[in-house]
Amino acid sequence: MGIVTIPGVTAATVETTRIKTRVLFSDLEDGKPVLFLHGNVSSATWWEETMAALPDGFRGVAPDQRGFGDSEAEKKIDAMRGMRDLVEDALALMDHLGFTEFHVAGNSLGGMVIWDMLGTCPARLLTVTVADPGSPFGFGATRDELGTPTTPDFAGSGGGLSNPELIRRLKVGDLSTESPFSPRSALRTLLVKPPFIPEREDELVQAMVSTHIGDQDVPGDSVQSPNWPYMAPGVWGASNATAPKYQMGVEEILNASPKPKVLWVRGADDLAVSDTAASDPGFLGRMGLLPGWPGEEAYPPQPMVRQIRAFLDRYTNAGGEYREVVIKDAGHVPFLEKPDEFNRAFHAHLLDI
Repeated sequence: MGIVTIPGVTAATVETTRIKTRVLFSDLEDGKPVLFLHGNVSSATWWEETMAALPDGFRGVAPDQRGFGDSEAEKKIDAMRGMRDLVEDALALMDHLGFTEFHVAGNSLGGMVIWDMLGTCPARLLTVTVADPGSPFGFGATRDELGTPTTPDFAGSGGGLSNPELIRRLKVGDLSTESPFSPRSALRTLLVKPPFIPEREDELVQAMVSTHIGDQDVPGDSVQSPNWPYMAPGVWGASNATAPKYQMGVEEILNASPKPKVLWVRGADDLAVSDTAASDPGFLGRMGLLPGWPGEEAYPPQPMVRQIRAFLDRYTNAGGEYREVVIKDAGHVPFLEKPDEFNRAFHAHLLDI
């Protein structure tokens, strides 16, 4: 990929028992490990500034996850396992580095990986930080705080949700703003709150176009459905892996022990993870942007934020603890848009164990 890292962050190629990939490290070699997991259509590059700003005594570790960046192209995500391929990759990396326990932070897709970790390996997690994570019920095709499916086959979730023009422009490495569907335009309008433009926007866009594109990567495959919007999740790639059909049941997470403290940070103006998310079929149908919408009763927008809060309330009732921090004038990546505010909450969380 060839992206130059900022001072305080170095890149190395690491091969574990699971996958060979690029891993970013912050400079302090003997600090307590903090694993950073990036979101969909991005890479570890998106976490660099946060890693470099870690308090004394902590060391950041951020891999390009399977299907993204400089990860091994032959290794695909089996979507039918939900987040499990990405969880097992992350644990193999930490095993390879000799870290039994670690702090973990994830954004968007990375946050969904962490939900799975809370159910499978909570004893390894010192603290958990999720920044604008996807819902623990998955992305799309659920109607309420309990994650009730909108249709039996979860129509409207998975790889078929992806904008084909954005996918085409990712594939050809478009770095321009000539189209509202270019990666750079998507970053400026959907991922951050305008008019904010990140200082290292060029590097972030390079990371976006390093996404592996194809029927087994992003967007992945999809299948026809008799239910609106007439496509259901396929079986390959990260986008299909986010479908509610394949997520770990929240009861499994709630029944797991121990329960590490959770910090949930979200941008107040996030358009990607919202109760009216910009790519959610229910919301697009309500706005008249997706033809044939069967109406509010049949297919409401997914209440993603309400789902996360309801889940974390149940996590608290089951013996856990969480704190919600809402950052004003920030979108989907508050750690880039409002780093001082994000780090204030994040660092206090890391130190309070």
